[in-house]
Amino acid sequence: MIIRPKVRGFICTTAHPAGCAAEVARQAAHCRGLEIAGEGPRAALVVGASMGYGLSSRVAAAFGAGAATVGVIFDKPASDKRTASAGWYNTAALHRLAAEQGLYARSVNGDAFSDEVKRETIEVVRRDLGQVDLFVYSIGAPRRTFADGTVAKSVLKPIGQPYRNKTIDVETGTVSEVSIEPATPEEVAETVRVMGGEDWEEWLRALREAGVLAPGATTVAYSYIGPELTFPVYRRGSIGAAKDHLEATARRLDAELRAGGGRALVSVNKGVVTQSSSAIPVVPLYISLLFDVMKGKGLHEGTAEQMGRLVAERLYTGGEVPVDEDGRIRLDDWEMREDVQAEVARRWREVSSENVAELADLEGYRRDFLLLFGFGAPGVDYAADVDPHVGL
Repeated sequence: MIIRPKVRGFICTTAHPAGCAAEVARQAAHCRGLEIAGEGPRAALVVGASMGYGLSSRVAAAFGAGAATVGVIFDKPASDKRTASAGWYNTAALHRLAAEQGLYARSVNGDAFSDEVKRETIEVVRRDLGQVDLFVYSIGAPRRTFADGTVAKSVLKPIGQPYRNKTIDVETGTVSEVSIEPATPEEVAETVRVMGGEDWEEWLRALREAGVLAPGATTVAYSYIGPELTFPVYRRGSIGAAKDHLEATARRLDAELRAGGGRALVSVNKGVVTQSSSAIPVVPLYISLLFDVMKGKGLHEGTAEQMGRLVAERLYTGGEVPVDEDGRIRLDDWEMREDVQAEVARRWREVSSENVAELADLEGYRRDFLLLFGFGAPGVDYAADVDPHVGL
């Protein structure tokens, strides 16, 4: 079939296998050029490995450091009526590239929150690798189902009082105001259970008890802070409460792992276009402004560039991992530079529907969004027939 993007709100219901493969190949080519001063990971487990920062973490470990990788994904193959999910095509492409280069790569497809998937993953690691020395937790889920069948859902809301600010319709470029009602205490609690550190800790406990986490292993999870203008809906909102819990979990886990030479860290990454970020009011406009400023200064990075820096310049330098006063890795350092943020803030005050094309990189935002699903990759013939059925 000829596959075209079908966008509904902040999701695309189709994905292109050749486009996804081209983007994975691009990321792998970037990561092959990494110079790792210290000893890199030998075997990595990435939970949430099929898109965004999780996919790029796996790419950096495999093609940058030569590590064997196990990925936990939650994706769907193609059917008679639908393409596979983008994460499915990304994972299939990574498997093919790894095989071509003699690298081990295996994936477990299922709900990472479930005990069943944890057990299956542990068995794969035990049987094929023995142990992993890098464990990356990169899940951004809208809901979590517990063993008793109850469901917790995450929400993107402020806490305490309504929030009103600018937003943008990415498709039309219309800048308007949005008002978001505050989360209830129950919604905040559920968001923390979905997006906080609870499941990361459960994974780590299961790996340690099963003996498949190597002595001295590193584990890392991802967070975001962002600018003050997004604080009410993000860092001081329901998602921010979850990130606070994640970071508190990291400090506790790090104290436990350091006794054996290991470490647990949170990496605060740069704002990029993801399915999750696209769903947050205010954030697409901020990211569009940020992209234009950072590209103008030669500072722009995507997920592959960020995860390449994480591996080569933070985790595996042969020395201590550089962290901030709260013990966090700061890969958002270029985003949060004073000159960058001052210019973004100036543009935020001025931006409107009439001048957004001059002040923001809205086209870049749209390109990156479609590329998440394999559309717009250079060198791909999107007018050609393609078989949507791709095996892992």
